[in-house]
Order: sequence, then C-alpha cells, then structure tokens
Amino acid sequence: MESSTRPPIFTSAEPAGVREPLRLYLAQGPQAQAGVAAWGALCAHVRDAGFNGVVVEPLWERAVATAAWPAPRDPDRPHPAMGSETAMPALLARLAGEAARHDLQLYMDLVMDRTSAESPSCRQHPDWYESPADDPARDPRSEPELRGIRRLRPGPLPAELLDDWRQRLALWLDAGLAGFRIDAPHRIGSEDWHTLLGPLRAAYPDSSFLAWTPGMDPGQLKSLRSAGFDAVFSSLPWWDRRSAWLADEHERLRAVAPVIAMAAPLPEAAPPVQVARGVWSAAVSGDGILVAGGIETHAPLYRQVNEWLGALPAAGALRVAPGVGNHCTVLVHHDAWAGDPLPGARVLLVNPSDRVAARVDWQHIGPMLPAGALRHDGIPAELRLHGDELPPGGAAAFTVRPGAPVQVPDTGRRPGARGQRGTRIVVENVAPAVDGGLYPAKCVAQDTVLVQADIFTDGHEKLSAQVLWRAVDEPDWNEAPMRELSNDRWEAAIRPQRIGRHEFVISAWRDTWKTFRADLVKKRDAGQDLGADLLDGAALLRDALARGRAQSANEASLAPLAHALRALEEGNDGAAAALFAQPLSQAMERWSDRPFHYLSPAPWPLWVDRRAATYASWYELFPRSQAAELGRHGTFDDVVARLPHIRDMGFDVLYFPPIHPIGRTHRKGPNNSLHSEPGDVGSPYAIGAAEGGHDAIHPELGTLADFLRLVEHARRHGLEIALDFAIQCSPDHPWLARHPEWFERRADGTIRYAENPPKKYEDIVNVSFYGGSGRRARKSALWGALRDIVLFWVSHGVRIFRVDNPHTKPLPFWEWLIAEVQGRYPDVIFLSEAFTRPKMMYRLAKLGFTQSYTYFTWRNTRVELADYLREVSRPPVADFFRPHFFVNTPDINPYFLQTSGRAGFLIRAALAATTSGLWGVYSGFELCEYQPVPGKEEYLDSEKYQLRQRDWHAPGNIIAHIAKLNAVRRGSPALQTHRGFTAIDTGNDQVLCFFKATPCRSDVVLAAISLDPHRPQGLQMEAPFWLFGLADDGLLHAYDLLHDHQESWRGKWRDFTLTPEQPYRLWRLSIAD
Repeated sequence: MESSTRPPIFTSAEPAGVREPLRLYLAQGPQAQAGVAAWGALCAHVRDAGFNGVVVEPLWERAVATAAWPAPRDPDRPHPAMGSETAMPALLARLAGEAARHDLQLYMDLVMDRTSAESPSCRQHPDWYESPADDPARDPRSEPELRGIRRLRPGPLPAELLDDWRQRLALWLDAGLAGFRIDAPHRIGSEDWHTLLGPLRAAYPDSSFLAWTPGMDPGQLKSLRSAGFDAVFSSLPWWDRRSAWLADEHERLRAVAPVIAMAAPLPEAAPPVQVARGVWSAAVSGDGILVAGGIETHAPLYRQVNEWLGALPAAGALRVAPGVGNHCTVLVHHDAWAGDPLPGARVLLVNPSDRVAARVDWQHIGPMLPAGALRHDGIPAELRLHGDELPPGGAAAFTVRPGAPVQVPDTGRRPGARGQRGTRIVVENVAPAVDGGLYPAKCVAQDTVLVQADIFTDGHEKLSAQVLWRAVDEPDWNEAPMRELSNDRWEAAIRPQRIGRHEFVISAWRDTWKTFRADLVKKRDAGQDLGADLLDGAALLRDALARGRAQSANEASLAPLAHALRALEEGNDGAAAALFAQPLSQAMERWSDRPFHYLSPAPWPLWVDRRAATYASWYELFPRSQAAELGRHGTFDDVVARLPHIRDMGFDVLYFPPIHPIGRTHRKGPNNSLHSEPGDVGSPYAIGAAEGGHDAIHPELGTLADFLRLVEHARRHGLEIALDFAIQCSPDHPWLARHPEWFERRADGTIRYAENPPKKYEDIVNVSFYGGSGRRARKSALWGALRDIVLFWVSHGVRIFRVDNPHTKPLPFWEWLIAEVQGRYPDVIFLSEAFTRPKMMYRLAKLGFTQSYTYFTWRNTRVELADYLREVSRPPVADFFRPHFFVNTPDINPYFLQTSGRAGFLIRAALAATTSGLWGVYSGFELCEYQPVPGKEEYLDSEKYQLRQRDWHAPGNIIAHIAKLNAVRRGSPALQTHRGFTAIDTGNDQVLCFFKATPCRSDVVLAAISLDPHRPQGLQMEAPFWLFGLADDGLLHAYDLLHDHQESWRGKWRDFTLTPEQPYRLWRLSIAD
C-alpha cells in the first residue's frame, strides 16, 4: 500500500506554513450556466460558506447534453447556454474574474480521452480515435453519454494532439482558470500526461491538475504516480461507512497525490444529521474537500467544516476501524510528519446505521488514536460526543493534539501520596504490576488500562474505592472510580494520553452512607420500622453538610444534602425514598469523611509508550546493497529510490544494520572468511575506522546530510527509520587510541577480541563497562559516551533503536541508559535483540526495553506455537514484554524455510503478522531466499559480509501477500497487539487455528494457518459462537479478509481445506444484524 506523505493541496505559491487545502464547491447544471448576475451571487454564497475554489462542468459545446462528464463537440466554442460568448477564453475570463472578485479560484472539468464523432478533431484526425464496429450511436441499449462518442486509441498520443491540447489549456489558464478536474486520467499514459503538463507547470506554476479517480483499481492508480497530478479523489460517496477499504484506497491514492474527498450527495429531504455525517466524513478523510449542491440550505454547515479544515495541519495516513456489531466506525486521519515524531490526528466516529444507535466504546476507539489530548476546537455542538452512543445516522468529531511528553522530575522518581499501614482495609494483588511495583507495567497512550485489586475489610460494611493516577510531572491526580466485580475483586479504567512515566495509587474507605442505605433496604423489605434508622440518616446528612460548608463548598453542590435532610426533618412520606436519589449519592460520596481510609503506601509505576511500541511492521535492509547497478556500493539515495516499493508492501519501520565506518584491520571477507581482498566491504558490525566511530557514517553510504534527507523522505512515505545500536568496535575505532582504558587487555598486554568460545571475532573488540568489582567501579565516562551516541542520533530524527545482544552487557547499564534517554525523549523505542534465556529476556524488558526478539523463529509445531503465544499474550508477561516476531534475520536462516518452498514463507509471514502487533522481515524473505550454509541456520553469501543486489520483482515472490497481510493488520485492531490470543482445537496438529479479539470484542479476527508447506490439510473448526452469546446453530457473519467478501455461517462447525498455494485464511467475525 502507498504511504507517501505529500504536501497538502495549496491554492497559491505562498509559503507552506500559510497555504490552505482545497475546499471546493461543485457548481452543476444551472449553477454553472448562470448569467453574470447569478454567477456573482453564487460566488458570494460559495465564499461565504468558506470555500476557496469553485468547480464548473465543461463549458464547451457538448456532444451529449445530459452527460455527467460531457465530451466536447467543439472544445473551443462555449455551450449555447452560456449566452453570447463565442470564444472560450473570453467566457472563462469573465467567470474567473468574478470568482476572483470573491476570493475564489475557478476550476473546470476536463474530458480529454474522448470526443464527439462530429468534433473538428475527430473529423480531421480520425486515426487518433477508435472506430468501433458497432457504433454506440446506433445501439439503443448503449448509455446515452456513449452515443456518437469516439475514444482515443490506446498507446502513446500523437504529438500533434498533445500540442493542440497544451495550447488550448494555456489559453484557458491565461484567461484566469486555476486548474482542471480531469476525468478518466488513467486512459492516457503517464508519459503523455508528463509531456502535456510539464510545460504548463513551468509557465503557470500556481495551476493545479486534479485527477478524478473514484473507482479506479490499484493498477490504474499506480499508473498515475509519475503523471504529475496535484490531487486525486477518493471513492467516499460509495463507502458503506463500515468497510476498511476506504483506508486501503487512501493509501494507494496518496502515493499519487494528496486526496480530495467528496461528500456523498444526499436527497434534499435527508435528515440534517445524515447530511452532517456525510460532509464531516469528507472533511476528516480527505486532504481537501469537494461538495456538490446545498449551498442555499447547508451554508452554515459548510462554513463550520471549511473553517475547521482550514485551520488543520497537513494530513498523512488514514486509518479505519470498521463498526461491526453495534459499534461505531472510527476514522482517524493522522497529521503528516512535520519534523515532530508525535503528530496528532483528526477523528470522526460514525454511526453506520440510519436506524439504530451505535455504541461508543473507548476500548474500540483508543487503540486507533495517537498520543495527545482530545480537543473540540471548531467542532459544532451537535458534532461533539455526548455520552456513549451515537444516534441513528449520527457522527462525532474531535482532534487529537499532541502534548509534551512526560518529563521525569530532576529529583528522580516522584514519591507520590503516602497512606497509613495496618488499616482495617486490605488492598492486595494489584494489577497491572511488575515484580510488586519494582518495575513499571507498560501500556500505550489512549489505551484503556484496567487497574484491579483485591479490596476487603472485616464485617459487613460496604466499601468504596478509586484509582488516583497522573503523569509524574503533573501536580494533580486524576480520579477513576472502582467498581466491585466478584470475590472482593475491584476494577477501574484509566486512559493515559501522554507518553512517559505515570503512576497510580489506590484509595479505599469504609463507605458509611452506602452501608446505611444497604441496611435500610433490607429493613424496609422486611417490613421493619425505620424511624430510628431515618434519624441515623439525618445525622449522616448533617455531618456531610457541615464538612462541605467547612470547606467553603457552594450551596448548589450541597443542595441534594439539604433537600434530603429537610424531607427527613419534616417527616414527608417520601423521605425514605429521597435517600436513594442518585444526586444525593454523588453528594454524599463527595463529602464523605472516608473512615479508615486506605491509600497505597507508594505509587505503582506505569510506563506509557506511543503506538509504534506495540504495533509496527518492520523491514530490514542493508543500505549498501540497494544500488541498481550490479557491484556498485549502495548509498542512502539508493534507499530513497526503494522507499515506494517498501511502502507498497505496507511496512512502516525501515531498519538498518550499523551505518558507521567499517574497520579495516582483520576485515572479514565473503561468507565470514578470515581473509579479505581489496574491495571487500566487511561486516558493518566491525564499527569504527579513521573516518569516525558510532556517531559517524560510512563514507560510501553518503554524508550526514544525505542521511537526514533519507529520514525526511522516509517520513513522507510513512516510514520511520530504526538504527542498530551495537556496542562493539573494530580495532580501528578512534576510541582505542583516545580511551584505551575502556577496553580489556589480556595478560600479555594485547587487546582482547570479542569471543563466544570457541568462536573468536578478530574484527571486533568489546568495551569493558567496569574497572573492578566495587560499587563505584563502573566506567562513567564510557557510559556517558554511549548514552551520548544514542542522544546524537535522536537529535537527528531517529527514535527507534534495535540493540545488538544487550544480554551480553551489564543490566545496570541498560537500566541507566534507557532511563537517561527516555527521561528526555519518552517516545524513543528500544528493541532488544536478545536470543537468550527466558529470564534474561524478561528482565531486559522489565528494566526498560520496549520490545524484544523472541523464540518465535524456532516455534514450528502447533503445540509449540500455541503454548508460546499463550505465554506472551497474557499477564503477567504481557504487562511488560512485547514480542517482536521477525521471520528471519541476517543471522538466522530458519531450517523450516530452507526446505519449505514458497508455501513455507507464506506460512511464517501469516503466523508472525497475525499473532503479534510487531513483526519484521529481513529483505530477501519476500523473494523466498533460502540458500543456506550447509548444515547451518545461516545464509550462503551472507549480506553481512558482501554486497547483495536483487531482482525485486523476481518470479515466485510473495510481495502481494505481504502487502495484503499488512493491509489487513491496518484495519484490524485485534491484530495490532500481542494480547487477545485464544487457540481453537481443530483435531489436526498440522493447523494452528485461533482468534484474536479486542477487549470489547469490536474486532474479532479468526485465523486458520496450515503448518504443512507440502500437502493440503483439512480441518473442522468450531467457530467461537459462544464469544458472541450465540447458540450453536446461530448465525454469524464472517468477512473474508483476504478475498474481501462476506460469508454467513449458520452453525458453529466449519470445514475447510488449506493448501500450499493458500495455506492460511482470515475472517472478521461479527453478529448478524
């Protein structure tokens, strides 16, 4: 899919900071053919409604008067309805001048791929056009707009035709047109468009050429990428407000140009709520907007939308979470990257139904949002969210504005609130908690975090409890009430919105008023006299009133207390009933004296990451192998050329092995040979040479400026760069001369090379972190230098680091370094490449690593996979450990892939992409590369030691399959996390069947994946009808995510066959309407 972020649509050559996106009004029929006075009035209305451009249909003499896109009979003669004008330039000058007087730009529809059979062009050059054997004009079954029409012949256009149109368009632009909306642009080749538009752009740099693209297939859109259009149009008017295809299309469209969304035309009698939903859907989903009609009746709505849209930053990727079941659909249009790694977003919640209300569930919405505060600036009251439902046909809009990441106070960890020990109230088994609060539990901004604890006390008294939480740099606590579940288990939901360290405490107390009310109900139901009890209630009310007044509470907040007390004192018949009123309960909770109050003795830590910490698709490549010419050392510019290809596969993180100067001493040769020849490139993990160390760039790759340009281009393609942080040096590293004390030497005084006996790595030496065994033995200067290397690359736009072999370095060092970096830049992500013992892997995650490589690479059987996935997807492990499933690495050529053929690559891709929110591919996997060093899990002719150029379109590749898996992931929140895994038994050990579900079950994805790459495998699967509360013979909707069609399943038992050609199936499950 396409992920390029292009500049927004601009209407002038002003600096980018003040340009506005196109907000277009489409004048149709009589509006476009109005006289001078009427045209001026229309322009006044359009500008008053906040538009900055108006589009008119072709004003030329037409072949078919009723066609929506009328082909020209004579493009140089105005339509008769336009009055006395006889020349198009004069007509356009009059209309454009009036539009400009109202600060509007004028655009006209353009039809170039077809013409009337009676046009001058067709008569003079019949060979330019197709001559169908059966003239549609003679066939009464043909569409009216095709009768008497001739289309251009396929292939390159004649130079004379291009010159004719170029001169014509130049005259019209001279007359004042701002540009054109072009129909059927895919019917003309991109080279012809480039030839036509290039000179026009040079002469009229402010002109815009907008391609009308609704309904185009992926191939047609891809053909337009090099045509040079300024904008394209989405298929929003045909969207069903449920499906994720809108986001898939948007990815393809924005690879061509910024996307304008057209609001779906509605009948005049459509309810206002549906009209608003349609217009706001266009405003949120597009980089610009096009609206047709309604200028007289909907001008206030248009004005609100246009003012809001004009104030927003440029937009980037669009994401859609389908509204299945009774949930709302979520549209999230992320802001484009503008140098800030934490952009915001514009969001629309849409009720896809015009008949019933839709549920607003933040467990469904939150995972789609970036970090930041929710804002309603510019949103009209009727489009703001009220409660937890959207009315039929309704919508709600808001923006997410990124806030400052949490800054850890200089004094260290905030001590937090303290409470009494040994109170009558017991609070234990708090979750989420890692090692009793020694390390922070992890979550992602905007996710709902469920805080639970066992809370109980002696006797029968009722309790109340709440969670107090905050970012550690905030002075005030947020409050979240806890509710009792069962067996003394309590729960509260919190939703942090900032990135960085947070903390929470639990507050609990014996609730005198709740106890009083519960006892009163029992006595009332038993028919007992309540007189004495009502006097007790009155006493409690008086005490609460006194506390409120002592704290200078306003009388309005105390009114429920006073009203109930007065009813009791006056002996009203309804006095007892008044004690159960909800406002009174809320007031009593506020002014309770909270007897035997418990407060956590110390805060429980919580680390909040950005979304990429738990959901991302990684692609690894060696920049030096990206040259198009065989044998040439690749550069960063060569990587830039590959970005569209990587983006098309749907990846969003591009990871490089070390890019630093490579040592020459003991440089390795091909296949890890100890002998190298001149010209051998060596291992990039032998870091350091005369050109510099870890803060320098290998000269053959380019300069720092080249790297920064790559970072910017990658961001514009929706990709974030990740760098390898490998703490190892070549014998030529400048540190050996400047800081010899940082390295360990043998007894004979020689440097100690890196070893993993019996292996020895003569091209690498390791630093020594300690100078002895004492508490102050750490080499502080070395620690600081390594931290500064990370900070150097952070300052140059890198926010993700894959750390090489962290388990071979001291744990205290990693805890210190990560805290130092994330204390300043909480958005930095660290991936641990630790293929080691489980306890060490988990400890690294606890002390700060954001993600970790895993044993997934070596889990092949159904039992192995299911057991491992259960382990990492559930607490306690899931609270601190985020598994990253790489299907291969430069070091690991899995045995399974060496013998599986193409089907094995499909199987491992499907397993990784669907079971974890994080998965990765080392380049060559998409080409099914498998050639091993005999008997080893290593690649023959490994790229670690030599250049390796590839044919990226080699036959048998699985590029399309990877792109589809990543597209499915983008539209499926259940697949964007390692949590929510449940295995399903099929009776076939060669098939792994499972479902993944979001906590609120707004997204449930069912998967069946064969583990046999050689033979078909049949299975009988029990679909999880029980998850939806359905009977075994109920009806369940299953949307086939790979083939994009809906199935209806009657009964829970389903039979399938998986083949090596199609070894996996994916469905989204929902209850039938």
